[in-house]
Amino acid sequence: MAEQILSTEFSEEMQKSYLDYSMSVITSRAVPDIRDGLKPVQRRVLFDMGELRVFHDRPTLKSARICGDTMGKYHPHGDSSIYETLVVLAQSFKRMQALVEGQGNFGSIEGDSAAAPRYTEARLEAFTEKTMLEDLSLSVPFQPNYDGKLLEPVVLPAKLPYFLLNGSEGIAVGMTTSTPSHNLKELIDLILAYMKNPEMRLKEMLEIMKGPDFPTGGFIANKDDLAEIYATGQGKLRLRGKLVFEKKEGKSDKDKLVVTEIPYTMIGAGISKFMQDVAQLCDEKKITDITDISNQSGEQGIRIVLELKNNADVERIKNILYKKTKLEDSFPVNMLAIAKGRPETLSLKRILEEYLSFQEDRLHSKFGKLLEKEEKKREIEEGLIYAVDVIDAIIALLRGAKSQKEAKIALMEGDSSVLKLKDRDLVFLKDIEQFSFTEVQAQAILDMRLSKLIGLEILSLQKSHRETLKNIKNYKAILSSKTVLYRHLETELTEIRAEFGWERKTAIDNLEEAVYDENAIVETDLFFVQDRFGYGKLLEPQVYQRNKEAVTTEYDFVVSCKNTDRLLFFTSEGNLHQVKVLDYPIAKFKDKGIPLDNLSRFSSDKEQVLSVFAKNDLLVEKLLFVTKNAFGKQVEGKEFDTQNRLVQATKLVEDSLLFVRTVKEGEELVLESEDCCFLRFPLSEIPMQKKTARGVSLMSLRKGDSLKAVYLLSEQSEVKREDKSVALSRLKQGKRGGKGTKRT
Repeated sequence: MAEQILSTEFSEEMQKSYLDYSMSVITSRAVPDIRDGLKPVQRRVLFDMGELRVFHDRPTLKSARICGDTMGKYHPHGDSSIYETLVVLAQSFKRMQALVEGQGNFGSIEGDSAAAPRYTEARLEAFTEKTMLEDLSLSVPFQPNYDGKLLEPVVLPAKLPYFLLNGSEGIAVGMTTSTPSHNLKELIDLILAYMKNPEMRLKEMLEIMKGPDFPTGGFIANKDDLAEIYATGQGKLRLRGKLVFEKKEGKSDKDKLVVTEIPYTMIGAGISKFMQDVAQLCDEKKITDITDISNQSGEQGIRIVLELKNNADVERIKNILYKKTKLEDSFPVNMLAIAKGRPETLSLKRILEEYLSFQEDRLHSKFGKLLEKEEKKREIEEGLIYAVDVIDAIIALLRGAKSQKEAKIALMEGDSSVLKLKDRDLVFLKDIEQFSFTEVQAQAILDMRLSKLIGLEILSLQKSHRETLKNIKNYKAILSSKTVLYRHLETELTEIRAEFGWERKTAIDNLEEAVYDENAIVETDLFFVQDRFGYGKLLEPQVYQRNKEAVTTEYDFVVSCKNTDRLLFFTSEGNLHQVKVLDYPIAKFKDKGIPLDNLSRFSSDKEQVLSVFAKNDLLVEKLLFVTKNAFGKQVEGKEFDTQNRLVQATKLVEDSLLFVRTVKEGEELVLESEDCCFLRFPLSEIPMQKKTARGVSLMSLRKGDSLKAVYLLSEQSEVKREDKSVALSRLKQGKRGGKGTKRT
């Protein structure tokens, strides 16, 4: 067959391919199905463990075996993603209800990673078997696996809305899912109430299920926002850890502030980051009452201990910790799931609707198949019971038949012509001709053992038949009545609640925002000094006064400032770098200090600091900017009132900044070029412009010439050049833009 070349628009093909890829990621990888609350890899791991029969009452199995089996049969996407899934399913600090029981190192709440799969073992939790895998073959449809050789479930027959119970997190293409976990008891109570009253309002729902419940405990601090979050499926939770004050018990003991519960978002590296942040706050003198911090967490739970000075302001410390560390954090909520094959952000009411719809499908499938099985069983039992009553005629029939086929025909059709009855069996001819067993009944009679004719066996058969009729009646009632079906579901849920329920771990309330005003720090005077290598530090006034002469000679910049202020660094590249004063250490005179590179985006390889100012002082001043190419402008200091750490202070076009100084009205300045040309003119000729402007031309430079220096006459009246002195005050006053006077 000849090849056919199809022409297509490249952009259209790319768009279609990207959309196909996006939907594949969304539906087959990153977003859970609302029916069982699981992503495909989670579902396959649990199903495979069920197939391997790694149940809670059996020995654990190597994780490597579970991962390899899952990968080979159902999920051919690499063992690392499968093992990560298995680990998370076993981590009780990440999931309200672990679905897998891990043995060995499965990681820790402090961010330690799990051991390699060859070292760890796992098995299913009893909860998983009862609520996720029970009646699997009866309750859900199956589909071919990736190579079509095996079957896997489309979803697991989850008896609970696992999407809400354990929550979910996932990043797809163009969308994310982030659902908090909830309390099992409250969730089941809500379902039971909703089944009785589907029209119940959201307010009534939240009286039953208070809100999310996290495995790490802590507080949800914005209770009033929950109604909006559950109504829209989107929003933010404000999480807060729990701090407990412990009074010292002896003379050698100290007062302690102990973190006993953490926000869910602090799991992993967040704990060590919290301790680092507290240490940094102490170094910066924002907290002065903490003397030591230690992590004493263990099997009993989280315990991060902050030792305090005597008479420490505990409430102030709490506010600083909540405001400046991850001890208070936000949890984004976006309850996105696959519903009816499409990704949707679902409200609480919609999630309950989808849950009950799935439960109806699950129970209809289960009891429909059970009814079919019981109907077949009833057919066989009725045939056997009747056969026992006419056993003599059946024995006569069997003696007269030459083959099983003839006997089967006679049993089903009462056709005696296929038989050769013995003379003694002719008395049963009339009974034989009345036989009309079904094919299934006939086969069951032919397969029946003679031991079934024992009296007790007959009684057992009759009892089994009565049980079968009872089951059929119950199954039909469930299938024909939504009320009866819900009653059965209610029984299932009540048993689960009694066996696996737990008390709420996370408290919910409307807590006030932590208030911490940095200006509340006791304001003190300091001196900032920076040497020619860019190393800066803070000196206390008494240290500065004792070493004033040495400071003046050894440091390029000396700035008087407050500890609550910020420092503004203007550089040759036209940048303004802003740094908090207390970002620098308060040091001794001989201490080295910290380079500006470490505290900002300043690069000492590319730019040079020209001037340093205390922000509060600069805001009321006027600045003069002059560049190498003799462009200049005046700028109001308030132009630089910003919170950004890096700002473009002036516009440069193939140029570099040469001079940045504060100036006063009536000032005169002198420009000196590399070619020894001097130009003197009044400051008033330089216009006031915005920081984004390039400025105006200040001096007409010869080709290849550039500015060398800028002088203010109020500060300097003479400069030395080689063996000669140039009296700046005696220079002829010119106009801005002039060529100046050449002095050699």
